[in-house]
Amino acid sequence: MHANPATPPARRSIHPAVVAAWTALLLTLATVAPAIGAQPLPRIEVHPGGHHLQTADGRPFFWLGDTAWKLLQSATPRERAYYLRIRAAQGFNVIQTVALAENESILTPNALGRVAFVDGDLRRPDEAFFDNVVAAVDDAARLGLYVALVPTWGDKLTAPWGTGPRIFRNDNLADAEAFGAYLGGRLRDRTNVIWMIGGDRPSRLAGVRSTFLRDLAQSAGFPPDQDWTPIWAAMVRGLAQGLGRDPVCLYHPQGGEYSSSRQLPTEPWVDIHAMQSGHGGGRDVPVWEWIARDHAMEPRKPTLDIEPNYEDHPYNPWPAWDPATGWFRDHDVRKQCYRSVFAGGAGVTYGHHAVWQMASKRNGVINHADRDWVDALHRPAARQMVHLRRLIESRPAFDRRPDPALLVGTPGPRSHHAVACRDDARTYAFVYVPERDQTIRVAAGAIRDEQLRAWWYDPRTGFAEEIGVLPADREHAFTTPSHGPDWVLVLDAASASYAPPGAEPALGGGLPSRGVPIRQ
Repeated sequence: MHANPATPPARRSIHPAVVAAWTALLLTLATVAPAIGAQPLPRIEVHPGGHHLQTADGRPFFWLGDTAWKLLQSATPRERAYYLRIRAAQGFNVIQTVALAENESILTPNALGRVAFVDGDLRRPDEAFFDNVVAAVDDAARLGLYVALVPTWGDKLTAPWGTGPRIFRNDNLADAEAFGAYLGGRLRDRTNVIWMIGGDRPSRLAGVRSTFLRDLAQSAGFPPDQDWTPIWAAMVRGLAQGLGRDPVCLYHPQGGEYSSSRQLPTEPWVDIHAMQSGHGGGRDVPVWEWIARDHAMEPRKPTLDIEPNYEDHPYNPWPAWDPATGWFRDHDVRKQCYRSVFAGGAGVTYGHHAVWQMASKRNGVINHADRDWVDALHRPAARQMVHLRRLIESRPAFDRRPDPALLVGTPGPRSHHAVACRDDARTYAFVYVPERDQTIRVAAGAIRDEQLRAWWYDPRTGFAEEIGVLPADREHAFTTPSHGPDWVLVLDAASASYAPPGAEPALGGGLPSRGVPIRQ
């Protein structure tokens, strides 16, 4: 129907959340552009305290990752450039991707028509295939992005558990080491690579509780004591040779509580522990318990959830994946991301079900993805993750620790489970509260000062609403606003004179100040 030119169109109001999202995006775009052509990014390393990450020049580094497993396999260079620019503009700083992709790369060509090895010979890498890997790392660096690079997906060790083919075995460790040396040599001078060993597989079968996984391994011909760890260790040795230094590594395990801290607690090459709370356990899996367990371990290592529930992934328990039962949406994503970080995570990785696989008419669709990857880049949780990063970076980071004792009373059901953290000096505290109209009680002395300043921080918009100044020596009850659903309670020592939550980095680095709107 054509509009009547004599009648002016009705003015449509724009929701404040949309204004905030686009304002943050445009402001971040302005900060991304100068990164192009800038000096190399500082390397990422473990902070001496053990629980956090930092840049080589000593600045706090909060890992805010995105999942793009098939970026190198299924995207053209122009598509890759578009993806990276959008994710940089949205405030992500780590991209998780794979050199030898799941089920592909060996027999199935990438988007440029290349396979990884000439005639399938592991000792003859195809230079053009790996030129594409190097180009992607360089593209990311120009936008201020780090790449958490998986050298090979786990199916290349476990096929026919996965398509494979199985090219890395316990009887050809020298080939695994040589491949690591080749890949490390190709990326020797790149400072923005973190190495993610593994690839959705356990490092060994001993200790795996899942009957389903044990049966898969047995059906693939592996004995109950199969141990793939020597293969991964050989690959890491090769990386060190090619790089000329020890790589910073973490391990990508299969889904569930059996994290790398359970599988590889003493491996010297594991610098960062990781877990995959995943998509297979339904809503509200207790990732906060698993992160807290890792945080309490000795020796201390950073830990993080590198694969929580993907946005727009069917939520019913694995492996049925029935979309008729519903989907993980932005609230589900925020709940798991915030709770894992407040429980002690050194960061977290977001994922979208269509983006990781680069779903499209050309590439096909896996497990009921309900849209293509271009549309999926702009989904709500993807736009909202930057507010978690801004919040963490707005307060001192290196002594942030989980503290369940800040909350008084018995925890409710998982859907309402609140998680609290604070700094050692008790100058600030964060409490993630997952539902609207939910009351929590904060213990007396949570903040070490005569008075505390309380805020509600909106994880959808990054807006901070000041509650007021209260005595710090008594218990207080707080009820989340009726709009939401979820909120972060921020408590500051009044004498600390912190900027509003999310407003500006506390200790250099991070995203620049954006002048957060404050509702009083």
